Amino acid sequence: MTNTNHRWIVRAIPYLWMLVLFFIPFIIVFKISLSSPEIAQPPYSPTFDPFVDGWSETFARFAEFTSANYLRLFVDSIYVSSYLSSIWIAGSSTVMMLFIAYPLAYGMARAPKSWRPTLVMMVILPFWTSFLIRVYAWISILSEEGLLNSMLLSLGIIDEPLVILSTNAAVYIGILYSYLPFMVLPLYSALEKMDESLIEAAKDLGCTNIQAFWKVTFPLSLPGVIAGCFLVFIPAVGEFVIPDLLGGSDTVMIGKTMWEEFFNNRDWPAASAVAIALLIVLMIPIMIFQNNQAKQQDMG
Repeated sequence: MTNTNHRWIVRAIPYLWMLVLFFIPFIIVFKISLSSPEIAQPPYSPTFDPFVDGWSETFARFAEFTSANYLRLFVDSIYVSSYLSSIWIAGSSTVMMLFIAYPLAYGMARAPKSWRPTLVMMVILPFWTSFLIRVYAWISILSEEGLLNSMLLSLGIIDEPLVILSTNAAVYIGILYSYLPFMVLPLYSALEKMDESLIEAAKDLGCTNIQAFWKVTFPLSLPGVIAGCFLVFIPAVGEFVIPDLLGGSDTVMIGKTMWEEFFNNRDWPAASAVAIALLIVLMIPIMIFQNNQAKQQDMG
């Protein structure tokens, strides 16, 4: 087998992976989103089927078809508020996490080389425990009789227990804790590779420590910043477990709304439309970023 064949196989593997695990499920979910709900099993009725109606009639009907499931996303306030709330919570959590993770990653990158593997292991150590167990642990910590309130009461800092559980504050705490490693590791990777002689050169040219950071360190760490923000923001938008366990009735996120449509209301077409719309919303910033990266590479 020639090297050309080897390269073709290597290139085909990720495309095959995307075809089987993304594109085919996406087509199935998209087809369900254009169906009508039914009290049956499965709980939907296809509006059109190219294998039954024929491809020409299917395309003609599809061109004239406006799905009520997608129109509901813009009309029903529960979907609009869920999307806006999810984007706001995920976006603000990402910004807060960046301010927390950057000093941690910077300290790790500037630590002695013998310490760095241990520090990285400490960052990824929570992944050795089940995600669900870690979220459940915060229930016992944040409840009115939990560890946090007990400690604050014993120290005399507060006179009565704080109400944190079943609020948006608990959701923010859960997201910050759960996704912090996804922000720290890309930042650490970018900062650890940086040439420290560039900082020394900037100082020799008259820059203070703060000026050297903003003119040298931060611009060189931007790939890690962008990667970390994407790794945190994208899964946080569709998060279900954290708002369901730590949030209250006022906490509305699209993942929770999607779960209720699938399992409580058994409205699979509406839930599929929510999933497709969420995917499109998340793909837009990724496509913009990739286009900007391609333009920068073309400009040299």
